[in-house]
Amino acid sequence: MNDESLWSRLAGLALIVEGCEYDRLHAVLAYEFERITTHVRLVGAGVDGLGEDVSVFREDGTALHETRPALRLEGEWTLAGFCKHLATLELWPQPPEWAGALRFRQWAFESAALDLALRQAGRSLHDVLGLTPQPVRFVNSLGLGKEPSIEPVRRRLARSPGVRFKLDAEATWGPALVEEVAATGAVDTIDFKGQYGLEVKDPAALGALYDQVLAGFPEAYLEDPHDLPELEQRLRDHLERVSYDAPIRDAEDIGATPLAARVVNVKPSRIGSLRRRF
Repeated sequence: MNDESLWSRLAGLALIVEGCEYDRLHAVLAYEFERITTHVRLVGAGVDGLGEDVSVFREDGTALHETRPALRLEGEWTLAGFCKHLATLELWPQPPEWAGALRFRQWAFESAALDLALRQAGRSLHDVLGLTPQPVRFVNSLGLGKEPSIEPVRRRLARSPGVRFKLDAEATWGPALVEEVAATGAVDTIDFKGQYGLEVKDPAALGALYDQVLAGFPEAYLEDPHDLPELEQRLRDHLERVSYDAPIRDAEDIGATPLAARVVNVKPSRIGSLRRRF
């Protein structure tokens, strides 16, 4: 089964849209980081479908719950027809500073439309696609703070002993902290955040971090490593554990990562389109 055949099974789903609502979502996360996003709620035939716009993390006048655009979404569509129509509409009051935000917002509406179409049909996604559901294990993704400590991991393990983690690595991690965290046996992935184009201010400290992580977490995935020759040299014996997240925006990106990866972290919002996703 190829990607196009999967999309063809969704494309013809009937969809009735009678209205669109925008709900403000707010959460204060670890270390007082405030995240504000918007639920896109499409309404029709007595049910609603939800998508989340994660393109804006702060209220700067461009969030959907601030602008509340009156888009021409009402009508009787197929899912494919709705997505095609959506592409003709202006979803932003002005172009966003970051081009990737365009896909994030597109996904908010397209995923809400898919949710609504499935609810109106009374069917599940795997049923429409003809797939058998497989077990899924989620991880708790977080950093360990500006003054890194094992406490965020300990607190979560105390509440949920079976929880698994994806941790954002920092050059401020010391050997003792790595040893403590590794001893929990609860870490599935270490995220180096090396694919965002950020300046490496202390290459020596970063190299030491890689050495500690490679030794301390011998079975964890190594996500988004930095594109630096001295670090790629360190990773040469660990390529089976290298994974990528930030660079993956289309299927073609999977084969174009700096290092050959066996695992990728696919975020649908980065892809933006149901057709490209399926």
